[in-house]
Amino acid sequence: MNIAFLTSEYPHPKILKSAGIGTSIYNLAIELVKSKHHVIIFVYAQDSDEEFKDNGINIVKIAFKKYSFLGWYLYRKHVQKIVNKYILQYKIDVLEAPDWTGITAFMQLKCPVVIRLHGSDAYFCNLERRKQKLKNYLFEKIALKKADALVSVSNFARIKTKEIFNLKSNIKIIPNGIDLKKFKNENSELFESNTLLYFGTLIRKKGVLDLANIFNILIELNRNTKLILIGNDSEDIKTKSKSTYDLIQYILSDKAKSNVKYIGKIPYNSLITYIKNTQICVFPSLAETFGMVTIEAMAMKKIVVASNFGWNNDIIDNGINGFLRNPKNHFNFANTLNELFLDNNLKNKLVCDAARKKVEQSFDISKIVNQNIKFYKSIIGCK
Repeated sequence: MNIAFLTSEYPHPKILKSAGIGTSIYNLAIELVKSKHHVIIFVYAQDSDEEFKDNGINIVKIAFKKYSFLGWYLYRKHVQKIVNKYILQYKIDVLEAPDWTGITAFMQLKCPVVIRLHGSDAYFCNLERRKQKLKNYLFEKIALKKADALVSVSNFARIKTKEIFNLKSNIKIIPNGIDLKKFKNENSELFESNTLLYFGTLIRKKGVLDLANIFNILIELNRNTKLILIGNDSEDIKTKSKSTYDLIQYILSDKAKSNVKYIGKIPYNSLITYIKNTQICVFPSLAETFGMVTIEAMAMKKIVVASNFGWNNDIIDNGINGFLRNPKNHFNFANTLNELFLDNNLKNKLVCDAARKKVEQSFDISKIVNQNIKFYKSIIGCK
């Protein structure tokens, strides 16, 4: 098959940005190429037009263009024209796009279109109880209604999206996957005690402000605890602050500040080292569809404490391969972390081994890719 992806993010030095969606597309694209399929990735809203090849994948950058009137419509038509040229040239069988902003709304593409539910603007506004612009809601609804098929990364995202947009169509569930060969930890019992690691974007919806409050309590329970933060800083949508890290600093007590280290964004190889060296990985997200960072930490045989909201129930079995707690209950969350620091090594090792096993069984990209291939074939009528 010839498979295309339309996205605004992808993990490559020539691409302006990347986060969880970009990583999930990269993981899937690499495995599709290994399975002898041809993959083209269109990355819109870029700084220039460019085409290049990476890991056997054709990547087409589409520069952002400004218009004096109806820019949201005219830019979509500009992207449509470029994508359709490649669809005809390479005989693309199916194109996949994310639900975010409804990029395919008003596009007339010359092949079947799949939309994967990574989390729309409406979805996150609903979870965060923020008001959404009507325009954004309509774009996303139009794109979802027009799609030839829908697939979701989690059951929670499927249920919530159907509810928000009043969708009647069937939605397939295929979780994200990771390359387990990249996330190995042969010496899982070697780590720095009392270390807590958060990796991901520093943004309100990821629960990092609650994490600051949690750490204030934790440092009073265990003065040796250290918190390491890794990831891009971002603007805060509520306060309009240019830096979410500045807000974290404002919340932290003087005692807590001295035990917090912010690393910023780092290469994957360096991140792996930090995960190996830490005792507990913490993900107190308030709005998510599927936590890529969660399964990465679990694959590395780490104790994971994450928010007890719907999407994490698709990943973690509480008390068996990780722990789910309400990040808004700061004391309970902090107390759980402290108990895990003090717990006997045998119990923690059983949880860590179970975490790795869960990822091997449910989120191994070499298995997930076959689910996607079967799904794509069902759309284009292949056997």
